[in-house]
Amino acid sequence: MRGLLTDAYRTIVPPRGERHGPLPPLMLTLTVVTGLVDAVSYLGLGHVFVANMTGNVVFLGFALAGAPNLSAAASVVSLASFLVGALTGGRLGTRFADHRGNLLKTATAVQTVLVAVAVAAAAIGDGKVTTGVEYTLIVFLGLAMGLQNAVARRLGVPDLTTTVLTLTLTGLAADSTPAGGTAPRPGRRILSVLAMFLGAFIGAQLLLHVHLVLALGLALALLAVTSLATHRLSAGDADWVRAGA
Repeated sequence: MRGLLTDAYRTIVPPRGERHGPLPPLMLTLTVVTGLVDAVSYLGLGHVFVANMTGNVVFLGFALAGAPNLSAAASVVSLASFLVGALTGGRLGTRFADHRGNLLKTATAVQTVLVAVAVAAAAIGDGKVTTGVEYTLIVFLGLAMGLQNAVARRLGVPDLTTTVLTLTLTGLAADSTPAGGTAPRPGRRILSVLAMFLGAFIGAQLLLHVHLVLALGLALALLAVTSLATHRLSAGDADWVRAGA
């Protein structure tokens, strides 16, 4: 238990000289954003995911088989938007291959703009999800989450992919002491799961009981803060900004 708590603390407050510098807490923040955005997309946009493409592919299969309350068109648009976002993230990863700080700073700035468009569309519709608002949100949120996923992959912080938890949960169980493993980074893995849960819970609460715009607005605020924080923290020539640090 002590090791788990120590690992969790070091993830939230990285010690001086940490290989990945301030990236772990920043990536946890982006994981919260994922939970918020998928709460909005699943609960508010007709049962479609914009960040969880595994679920989206499954939904597409269900929809094509004739399952009710699912839209094949929405799933296809979400998949396409995500892939375009991931392609953009890959290009940014190549451009900023030697500076992880500049990569994350730029990516989250672009995400902030994309989510701001989604917030504006939702605000114009006063929270009413017409077909136009629905597809606008799917496209711009899908672009933002595809970009985030590609950049998180390029940053390479272990157990902090920000969008995918299947392997994190598998590792948490398979590498545990009862399984005969050494349980590396248990605190970080648990925090990653909790961050996603927290984002989904808060997003659902805001969407169901307050307003769609507030749920998206919180995601927008977290992205803006992450971009600004990265800009400040990556100034200079810290070791962690180098690729493969």
